[in-house]
Amino acid sequence: MFIQTEQTPNPATLKFLPGLTVLEQGTADFTDAADAQARSPLAARLFEVDGVGAVFFGREFITITKTDEKEWHVMKPALLGAIMEHFTAGRDVMNAAPDAGSEADAAEDDEIVTQIKELLDTRVRPAVAMDGGDIVYHGFENGVVYLHMQGSCSGCPSSTATLKMGIENMLKHYIPEVVEVRAIGI
Repeated sequence: MFIQTEQTPNPATLKFLPGLTVLEQGTADFTDAADAQARSPLAARLFEVDGVGAVFFGREFITITKTDEKEWHVMKPALLGAIMEHFTAGRDVMNAAPDAGSEADAAEDDEIVTQIKELLDTRVRPAVAMDGGDIVYHGFENGVVYLHMQGSCSGCPSSTATLKMGIENMLKHYIPEVVEVRAIGI
């Protein structure tokens, strides 16, 4: 098994490409070891490496965010070993199906929310996935779209510019009811 790595726009986050499917659908975001332990054997194993601050799974990639105290050249061999060992042993990535999120709870969205979600799914999410992240819709109220940034997007120095100059401008262009886009933490 050969695992490739790629830099992301966030210097604290590295993207790992194991060359196979990590998650069949959706994404999974882990910001602490306790959450990882409860939901994912692979994420729990990665948190055992000193310096791991967050783990994010996409369809064909894993992004890992390090703490400021550690350097990639020290952490990378242990992370590559943990990922390789996990997949070659045939272990499950998740304990159970990942949460579908609040989007699944909405039986019917109004037309504006449907348009927002469609633009995010077709134009934004594929682009941020290339950088090892994801952006999840969390609401629309009084002209403001609320989004949660995950993976390499979370804490990325360029995420504010991406949010304001890219996503906000695009949504305002196609949907005049949108006046602002705000990132929320979870």
